[in-house]
Amino acid sequence: MADGRTFRTEDRRKRARQNGVVQPLLTDLYQITMAYAYWKSGKINDTAVFDLYFRKNPFQGEFTIFAGLEECLKFFENFHYSDSDIEYLKQTLPQTIEPEFFVFLRQLTVEDVILSAIDEGSVAFPRIPLMRVEGPLIIVQLLETTMLTLVNYASLMATNAARYRLAAGKHISLLEFGLRRAQGPDGGLSASKYSYVGGFDGTSNVLAGKLYNIPVNGTHAHAYVTSFSDLSELKTKVLAHRSTGVLHDMLDLCTQWREKLAPLLSLPASEASDGELAAWISFAIAFPTGFMALVDTSGLLNFCAVAMALNDLDYRALGIRIDSGDLAYLSKLARSTFEKVAHQYNIPWFAKLKIVASNDINEDTILSLNEQGHKIDCFGIGTHLVTCQRQPALGGVYKMVEINGTPRIKLSQDVMKVTMPGKKTAYRLYGADGHALIDLLMRSVEPAPQVGQKVLCRHPFQESKRAYVIPTHVEPLYKVYWQNGKVCCHLPGLEEIREKVRTSLDSLRNDHKRNLNPTPYKFECDYSPGCQ
Repeated sequence: MADGRTFRTEDRRKRARQNGVVQPLLTDLYQITMAYAYWKSGKINDTAVFDLYFRKNPFQGEFTIFAGLEECLKFFENFHYSDSDIEYLKQTLPQTIEPEFFVFLRQLTVEDVILSAIDEGSVAFPRIPLMRVEGPLIIVQLLETTMLTLVNYASLMATNAARYRLAAGKHISLLEFGLRRAQGPDGGLSASKYSYVGGFDGTSNVLAGKLYNIPVNGTHAHAYVTSFSDLSELKTKVLAHRSTGVLHDMLDLCTQWREKLAPLLSLPASEASDGELAAWISFAIAFPTGFMALVDTSGLLNFCAVAMALNDLDYRALGIRIDSGDLAYLSKLARSTFEKVAHQYNIPWFAKLKIVASNDINEDTILSLNEQGHKIDCFGIGTHLVTCQRQPALGGVYKMVEINGTPRIKLSQDVMKVTMPGKKTAYRLYGADGHALIDLLMRSVEPAPQVGQKVLCRHPFQESKRAYVIPTHVEPLYKVYWQNGKVCCHLPGLEEIREKVRTSLDSLRNDHKRNLNPTPYKFECDYSPGCQ
């Protein structure tokens, strides 16, 4: 028991920093008006089951990454209507609302709610519920909007990031640079967090780094370079040797190296900008172990001169960032330049200086650069990533599927909007090659499918679509995360969730993950055990 209490206390402490705007009033008004109508109708003791799911994968793909579970649990842990909330509602709702309803709201808790969910970071598919919420009707209704806003963008963002990771490959670094283009501060923080979950390696967002322990990265902007006009503006010119501590004049070293390198690189020293060189000398003196410069084609000579001067003093430059122009051509030119210097002066690491590209990059840009044989080591991605420009919303929904133990269904002429009635559970069935074959949705009272036994899987709306599957592994998708008023199982940190994303994606065949015309992943419902 002591260990369990310690475990819960530590987990609660890690989750203590919650966004202050995530509270019961972060909801649509109709949730509260329905709550009053339920209360007025005597439905206080009714119980219900709701499914939270989405109908279609985003970005014309065939998978989605589930994210936002931890934020939902933070919301549960802090759920209560404050005195000021109640006062506001009294002023906002019609005067005909009975005072006793506000007393009821003030005392409302989520202690009797049970939340089941798939693991955060898992690949998910349309119609398979991400979460199942069961408990008193009024309270589980009131949770709808807040839970959707916590899950929809988080899952969309993590999915977008995972697609960029697939496009770039495993060996290219990805950095999120989107704060200034995000939809407000909350959108910027969420983008940083869930891009990291989806496979990015770091962010430029300093607050996200502090809050979520995400690596932060950054160099300088064009403004820093243009703030210098010539070499006379350098106020500090000396830098201590890393090993000996002896001071050296960086201006003299850099100008000497610029003259030496100009013939080798066929870049006339007279055409190189003195203001640019001054900016980079000053930046290198400030950050001798972290010198990375924002360059264009004409800046390669100045960069190499500063990098070689740093090398003389036992430091290693990190590399360059390219922010405009033909990225494939410029990256090849830069790599060729670095290789020439490395070969000429027998400095092998110089050939491997990092090349970062950050010019309004999207998924298609990366795929095109791959085809052109780029030499980029890292992509810094902003607008297209954080705004999810190809699809700005996931479209998750929260639907009642059971009331007082009786299944409920929503009918519609649009088959996509027909709900799957009743309390359900789901399993992922795997084939002999280790890849996921199918997700199976079934009533909670039915026996689970068994390894090695033939399973008849049926499409929920097209009777002719059915298939027999003999799984080599059966994975139950749901765990109970909230019960009896508390989180009841381990919640992983961001690093664990990142790893879950990777392993979960690895479980899919490549044709499900490809960018162009991916193969749809199968989801079925119901089954007949032991079918011959």
